[in-house]
Amino acid sequence: MDDRNYIIVLYDYYMELFNDKQRKYFEDYYFNNLSLAEISDNIGISRNAIHKVIKNMEEKLYFYEDKLRLYDKACKLKNIVENIDDDALKEKLKELY
Repeated sequence: MDDRNYIIVLYDYYMELFNDKQRKYFEDYYFNNLSLAEISDNIGISRNAIHKVIKNMEEKLYFYEDKLRLYDKACKLKNIVENIDDDALKEKLKELY
């Protein structure tokens, strides 16, 4: 998985830890594919300020995953569930992720 996709996956896990303004900048940049200049023009603040917010969020996402390991644990759980032979148990465990 490339860095961009990994950051987006981590965002899915940890997005609630950021405020609305941070989420807006991140989503405009990563999901709407807007450039920093376009976001800057839309919001009315400097390109550099938006860059700082996004970079800070990226660092925090890596930090959160390093400490909490939510994505890592979900991947391990998914792998374990896929290797279970009992279909009823497998379906119940799939509800966890």
